[in-house]
Amino acid sequence: MSVSIEAWAATNNMQLNNAKTKEIIFRSCSKCGKEVQLPSLQPDIKQVNSITALGVVINDQLTATDHVGYILTACTSLLYALRVLRCHGIPDQSLTDVFQATVLAKITYCLPAWSGLYTAADRIRLNSFLRWCMKLGYYSSNDPPTISSIAYNVEDTLFKSIHRNAQHVLQPYLEERP
Repeated sequence: MSVSIEAWAATNNMQLNNAKTKEIIFRSCSKCGKEVQLPSLQPDIKQVNSITALGVVINDQLTATDHVGYILTACTSLLYALRVLRCHGIPDQSLTDVFQATVLAKITYCLPAWSGLYTAADRIRLNSFLRWCMKLGYYSSNDPPTISSIAYNVEDTLFKSIHRNAQHVLQPYLEERP
């Protein structure tokens, strides 16, 4: 049973903007399946291979490869800005602070949401970028940074903030721990 998107929007007291509406069909990641282009249910709605939702790029195979590419491109341009700041004589501690506020914040934004979707190749790309930042002196740490350790720290911080807030919507679902 096919329900028209326009009829659904009208029933729910919403107005559909076909120019801003996109259709994405999620596909299997297996390579044995053939790529079949399915016809669009609405001819005036464009089919796309990836969408950006709240700053996270989601592709039709539910992998984070497109998002990792987007992040690395944005962070590389931010490194150029850091290099310009260094040439203008900004102190190293200030450079580290700016790095954490811009580049590291870009990487960790929504990290718990997409960290389970990145592939081994994505992890290698992110780790090599972080090592490069450490070599340039922007990232100060005793241990070489890895995206897995950063993701663990971000997820742990998120869990602790939910656990401490008695009014959080997820609080009833948490088990009591000894």
